[in-house]
Amino acid sequence: MILGLVSRLRHTHSDRLLTLLTALLVLVIFVFAPLQAMGLFVFHAFAIGGLLAIICSALIISSPTALVLMSIAFAANVAVFFLRLYYDWPYNLHLLAGAWLIIAVTLGTVVARAVFRSGEVTYDRIIGAILVYILIAVAFGTLLAFIGLSIPGAFKGISFEDDRSLASEIFYLSFVTMTSTGYGDIVPVHPLARSLCNLESIIGQLYPATLLARLVTLELGIGRTSSRMD
Repeated sequence: MILGLVSRLRHTHSDRLLTLLTALLVLVIFVFAPLQAMGLFVFHAFAIGGLLAIICSALIISSPTALVLMSIAFAANVAVFFLRLYYDWPYNLHLLAGAWLIIAVTLGTVVARAVFRSGEVTYDRIIGAILVYILIAVAFGTLLAFIGLSIPGAFKGISFEDDRSLASEIFYLSFVTMTSTGYGDIVPVHPLARSLCNLESIIGQLYPATLLARLVTLELGIGRTSSRMD
């Protein structure tokens, strides 16, 4: 019965869920993370709730393997939440970075398949393409975090300590790099950090052009098919 309901929802609302997933992820990254950085720890719980909603929404458009991977990542987020309350474990940040890398790669793969499949290019699929862009930045943010945690002094202007502001700072660093904004307040100084930032910046410039080309190709394909049928 549940599988039948999921199948019906996948058939009728998969495109709309792309918009919902985008809204949820934007809420987690651009609202909950900054508020947590301001010292409002309760928003860590809200972020976990948002992540649960993302997993539930992704269930409808994803495969069982993707669901398992994202469930593991969700469990890791919950574990870190309670560890921060009751036990000062030194690898909280490593666990969180790994969990968010799994989320970004898994959800990005699922959403990309839904966005770039053949068919009509709808508003929801365009929003889904934006979601893929955001998830690429999240994935790079986790990789930057691993470098910062593994190599002391790899970045100037950010301290990789287990505090409430770090997630917001990492997301900020990743999006500033991906959009080539370059404010200069956080600077990569280690060769590996610089190389990864260069790669993210290149992808950040190429993705919009590639996205537009793909969506236009899909739309033109639909138009040609309709013309032949007429």
